[in-house]
Parts: sequence; C-alpha cells; structure tokens
Amino acid sequence: MITDEAGGPDVLARTGHRIRAATAADLATCAAIWRESLNDYLGRLAQPEIPDELATILRLYGHLHATDPATFLVAETPATRARTGSEPETPAIDAFVVVVRRDGLWFLSMLFVRPSAQGRGVGRALLEAVAPSRANGDAGPVQARATATDTAQPISNGLYASLGMVPRIPLLRLVGLPERPGAFEALPPGVEAIAFEEVADTPDGLGQSALTAELDALDRHAAGFTRPADHRFVIQEGRIGFFYRDRDGRAIGYGYTSEAGRVGPIAVRDETLLGPIVGHLVHAVRPRGAFGIWVPGTAGQAVVPLLRSGFRFESFPVLLCWDRPFADFSRFIPISPGLL
Repeated sequence: MITDEAGGPDVLARTGHRIRAATAADLATCAAIWRESLNDYLGRLAQPEIPDELATILRLYGHLHATDPATFLVAETPATRARTGSEPETPAIDAFVVVVRRDGLWFLSMLFVRPSAQGRGVGRALLEAVAPSRANGDAGPVQARATATDTAQPISNGLYASLGMVPRIPLLRLVGLPERPGAFEALPPGVEAIAFEEVADTPDGLGQSALTAELDALDRHAAGFTRPADHRFVIQEGRIGFFYRDRDGRAIGYGYTSEAGRVGPIAVRDETLLGPIVGHLVHAVRPRGAFGIWVPGTAGQAVVPLLRSGFRFESFPVLLCWDRPFADFSRFIPISPGLL
C-alpha cells in the first residue's frame, strides 16, 4: 500500500521533494501543472497552447482521485524556515502521478512535472512510488502495465520503454462531422441500437445491475478489464450510451456519444461492427461543435470511414505502450489517453 508519505528521506535527499498522497485540495494545482508542462513543449513545437479552461480536466482528476486515491500522489518541496525565525514557507507541489487500477491492468494515467523542477529525478521517484510491487494493495496481482504518451516526448517514451512499457500502436485523434453520406456502412440486418435509458435495468440473482453485467462482459471481451465506475463517470459527464443487440437480443457492442462532441468508449464483439457502430454514434446526436474521438491505429474499421466522412487528424498521435497485451484495440476505442 502507498502510505501518506512514500519514499521518505531517500527521495527527499535525491530530489529535494517529499512524496505524499494527493488530497482533493491538490487537484487544482495538479491541473495547473498539467497545463504548464504541456504548454512548455507545445510552444517549442509551434503548437497552440492549451487554454486556461480546466473544468473538464478537474472533473477527470476528481474521478481518478475517487477511484484510485492510493496511487494519486504529489511531490512537493518541504516547508522551510528562514534563519530569522520567520514563518515557514508553504510547501510547493511540483509534480504528480496517477495510476489507475482496473482488474489486472495497471495504467499510468498521468505523470507531469513542472518545467522548473524537471531534471531532478522527481518523475522517476513518483514512478517508483506507484510501482506495482508497492501499489498492489487490495487490487490483486498486476497482469499488464500500460500507458499512453505523446509521440513528441522521446525522453518520457524512453523511460517508459526501459521499464517494459514499449510503444506498440498509435492512438489517433480525429475531429470533424460526418459530412459525406455513405462513408459508413449501416448496422447489419437484425442489429438494433438501444439507448441505455431504454434498457430495463433489473438486478440479477446476485443483485448486480443487468446493465452493468452486460457492460462488464463486453469490456472484459474487448478491453481485457471491467470499469463500472468509469461508465458512471462518462454518463455523469453527459455522454449518451447505446447497446447494440443482435436479433436474439444478445449485446454485441456498446458505445457513447454526446452533444459536447465526445465519442467513446466503444467495445464490440466483432471488429466488423466497429465502423457501423461509430457511424451510428456520430449520427445519433448533433454536437454543439465538432465530434472528437480517440481511435487506435489498429482500428481501421473506424479510421477509414471517419476520414472518408469528413473527419481529419488533429495534432500528433499518442503512443499506446504496454509490457503485455491486454486488449484487442481493433474492437475497443478508449475514453481518452488518460482513462482508457
């Protein structure tokens, strides 16, 4: 288990920081560090800055802190007192890390260090503090470790690869609207799209929600892990969920869309269903602006019709990295790089 302070005097001596569990009061600072760190290297690449509108990322951090408080850690400088006996300086948070545990998956969701604190070993110390050997707790054994990282960050990519999480496939950001008819195949005959709100959500013999049981089965089959708390989160965020059932009533996929334009996650039993289901989702609602969707490079059944319909690639791809295979990314589209 991660204690309130991890690493102790050794980390303090090496990095000038102490590591502790994050609190809800720290989340706004973490969001600011996230923005500052990204804008630092985006500026060097002549890319537009991330605006100072952090409400969405703050809600994500609130969710991650609620589901994985033991592996949401911050690194801060210790309070110091001047020789004159004045009041001690307030500790300053310079970095944070978040690891999400979903069944046997250990997923490095976030690791950001202020530019002014980089090069001191703070990021590596945070990684050591959340390593699976220390962070298992009650979550059970780790079967796979994974992360998503920017292609434009070779130092970070090398660090993760040296720890076994090697870049495997790109995660592509596509944005746009389905402006060209006929780009997507229709749902196969006999396949019906049913909004979650129309599903009779009755408990089974074990008292489990029927809707949750079906989502768990689809997630386990395509993504390799279950995530009921994440489904509740995306619904609270305004995403609209659909089940896709065959003529026998069996759930063969699910997907989310939203008026905010966010699409995903999506999981299907057969990769040939991915394109038609993505097509249904981007036609089911009218977004306030454009749609945005993160699509694995191996999900050609979705990438090709999206591009043909009028979507375009936005910014650099993200790299999906792992040490052992855990998901079939030809049948699974994640929520985002920070929360598969």
